[in-house]
Amino acid sequence: MKDRILDTDMSIEAHNLTKKFGDFIAVDSISLQVPRGEIFGFLGANGAGKTTAMRMLTGLLRPTSGSAFVAGYNIATDSEQVKRNIGYMSQKFSLYQDLKVWENIEYYGGLYGMSLRQIKEVTDLMMHKLDMDQERNTLVSQLPLGWKQKLSFSIAIMHRPRIVFLDEPTGGVDPITRRQFWNMIYETAREGITIFVTTHYMDEAEYCGRVAIMVDGRIEALGKTSELKTQFGASSMDEVFYMLARGAKRNE
Repeated sequence: MKDRILDTDMSIEAHNLTKKFGDFIAVDSISLQVPRGEIFGFLGANGAGKTTAMRMLTGLLRPTSGSAFVAGYNIATDSEQVKRNIGYMSQKFSLYQDLKVWENIEYYGGLYGMSLRQIKEVTDLMMHKLDMDQERNTLVSQLPLGWKQKLSFSIAIMHRPRIVFLDEPTGGVDPITRRQFWNMIYETAREGITIFVTTHYMDEAEYCGRVAIMVDGRIEALGKTSELKTQFGASSMDEVFYMLARGAKRNE
């Protein structure tokens, strides 16, 4: 099998990607393609398998079978190159609560292989852009939740990755902060960075270029939200999701 593909305009390509834990099939032969710069929504209820699929695509979990290329690299044979070319933001924002804002930025910049000069330049730009110049020396634990969220996202893309994976990034925040966060996502996508985002908020599906809906480890629908609503005769993505998910046999 090839270690690398040449068509790097396609940020993600997965073919029959499967993950089993013993007899349990967490992800069941999913296939998808995500072109560069797309905002791709990965939807599903708890237990649908979306986080397991994301962990495979980010090189954190080895697939049982099937294949996938992320940023042009094979996730099974070149996971380290995959990790160097992506950003990742988990549900818990991945920030160290007992470190100051600037210390978190410096730490992750070092992990990304950035020089101290690059980190300083990015820090100055990030603090100004987030209107957090006065918070450089603040412990992350003392920041409001919305600020933590926006800081975590900014850190995830500070090394200009080709793709950023966001795992339910807006859970627990208020609607205004969610809208601000999605404005940051739009701006990032316009810069050519691909966004792969998991969510269980169906209104956020409308913000995506295309969405995939997972049920019991399988992709049951994939396309633009307008196409899916027409396909299922639904007036909203909530209706589409309910029609697909009501037969689910498992949850977390």
